[in-house]
Amino acid sequence: MYNINQELKDKISYLNDVLSDKYKDVLSIDKMFFREFIQEKVGPIIKIEKLTKEELTNYAEKGGIVGVDGSNNRMGGAYPHFVEIYQGLAKSTLHKDKPIYKTDFYTPLYPEKKESLLEDERQEEESIRKSKLSAIEVEAALEGIRQFNPYAVIMDGSLIRYDIECFNKWMELRKECEERGIILIGVIEDIKTSIIGEALKKDKSLGIKESFYDRELLYGLLEYGEMIAIYDKVAKKSEKGFTSLFMRSSGAPTVIGMDILDSQRNHLEEMARLVLTLTPKDSRGVPLWIDIVDSEVKIPDKMIRALLESYLDREILEIFFISERDKRTL
Repeated sequence: MYNINQELKDKISYLNDVLSDKYKDVLSIDKMFFREFIQEKVGPIIKIEKLTKEELTNYAEKGGIVGVDGSNNRMGGAYPHFVEIYQGLAKSTLHKDKPIYKTDFYTPLYPEKKESLLEDERQEEESIRKSKLSAIEVEAALEGIRQFNPYAVIMDGSLIRYDIECFNKWMELRKECEERGIILIGVIEDIKTSIIGEALKKDKSLGIKESFYDRELLYGLLEYGEMIAIYDKVAKKSEKGFTSLFMRSSGAPTVIGMDILDSQRNHLEEMARLVLTLTPKDSRGVPLWIDIVDSEVKIPDKMIRALLESYLDREILEIFFISERDKRTL
């Protein structure tokens, strides 16, 4: 048994009281009223069904599905003495033995821009790292569509991050998908929007003064197989060329999000049905194929260490990338 001190117990109890008080009004809203409010202000709630065997066979005949995900891991100590490795994977449902990997690395010791290594001049570091991870995912997707010519591509995460973090490569992928007629979607497991929360706050008759996240508000509200097709007028992503939805794709009470190119919005419900079909009902709501890609793209600690030990001189490795903490276990 853990020995938990009384002060920590009191702090956790206090947190419970604070959250209960903050959410008591919004969580007490009548469920039917809330659903009607969402349909009026946010988007229609639509019941969808899984794809039939005939439809899935048709997908296979049209090129199947390519799933894309990325992963990163790092070795070293505090800034700037670390190296981060990035890996992207595109995997076809029809060509499972032909995975497409893309890789890259980042270390402040090898600046690709003229930037200082000083501790107080690292504002761009996070954006560089995000850009590299997004870029290799887009590169993997591009090679995937060129090699397999699939019916659809499922990216792990919101499509808007590619627009923000690697715009030029993203536009290349978007253009190629549109020209080839390949449907491109992003599946978001952990939604961070507050579209419904803003609508509640804007309605003065409800007296809700704080803004809440959609993940919280939609918990248990949708039935299995229901989606909300978000009106473009309330979705900020529409300004960047995307159409979005929320959906409950599993038996879990949480919802996921999905983005699609606005030029392909007529496939929105069809792609929601595809996601529902590919997602086990007893899962957390993510398509199984994305989970498979995710498991294969991960970079374990042992892998990155073995890579660096094999291809870096021992002196270079110890000077730059082995922290004092790591040396304790050598």
